[in-house]
Amino acid sequence: MSTNYDVIIIGAGTTGLATAMYAGRLNLKTLVFGATSGSELPIGGVITLTDNVENYPGFKKLTGMELAQKIEEHAKEYNAEIKEERVEDISKEGSFTVKTDKSEYSSKTVIFATGAKWRELPMKGAKEFKNKGVHYCALCDGAMFKDKVVAIIGGSDSAVKESLILAQHAKKVYIVYRKDKVRAEPVNENLVDKNEKIEIINNTNVTEIKGEVMVNKIILDKEYNESKELEVSGVFGAIGHIPLSDLAVKLGANINNKKEIIIDRDSKTNISGVFAAGDVVDSGFKQAITGVGEGVVAAHSAYQYVKENE
Repeated sequence: MSTNYDVIIIGAGTTGLATAMYAGRLNLKTLVFGATSGSELPIGGVITLTDNVENYPGFKKLTGMELAQKIEEHAKEYNAEIKEERVEDISKEGSFTVKTDKSEYSSKTVIFATGAKWRELPMKGAKEFKNKGVHYCALCDGAMFKDKVVAIIGGSDSAVKESLILAQHAKKVYIVYRKDKVRAEPVNENLVDKNEKIEIINNTNVTEIKGEVMVNKIILDKEYNESKELEVSGVFGAIGHIPLSDLAVKLGANINNKKEIIIDRDSKTNISGVFAAGDVVDSGFKQAITGVGEGVVAAHSAYQYVKENE
């Protein structure tokens, strides 16, 4: 078994990296793992797939990759170790044992910053055409649809931001949303309103995705322009995320009905020595900055736990 750590952080998105920075600053021997079961994201996490970040304090505008790299560099300034190993199991017998695809490690505390994965579209055809016109990341796959027509299913701020990225490539972008109005930040809603390429279809559901080798149309549950068929070359899902909480649950952490880890204001879970932060927890408002804040609190709580149990 590898060297005993004061804290092991599972997840190396902005939340995990900021947590590591603060833990290192508190002189905790800190290890961060950048992969966990269910996540295929790189170091830096989901924000690395964001084109522009304009709501992170201190930076008027930068890419998600740039923000993640800055936080990673800051964490390394305080000697936090970052390993691209996949965490496969965790147990507690006195200290915590974390098993990865390469080794075993022990730690006095554990912080879950595992984030969430995209919720896949449920309608007929979504699985059959995954990566054949059905996608979940506009920054990753939007360039494939240059001068084509695409649809986004969903109405959150994320869906609206995805539409703005797609409009840089596609000739037409439909946002298909089941409710009467999209739920976006005002600045993003204004950008959509001004973009002639983007059109919102409200109070409508997509019941099926059709195609041959690739997607070529979607079926709506009500007529739009006198037809329930809408010809598109691509469909992007933006219907929320699923928290990656399975490892925490296996350890005994309490979760809510959304599978989010329940924490208190100190980022503590119901398990002594276990903390959590970011998109995997039960906070109502999820942003990079809120996850970072929860992570910093988790690092301080881990520090107090270590000192009290020395």
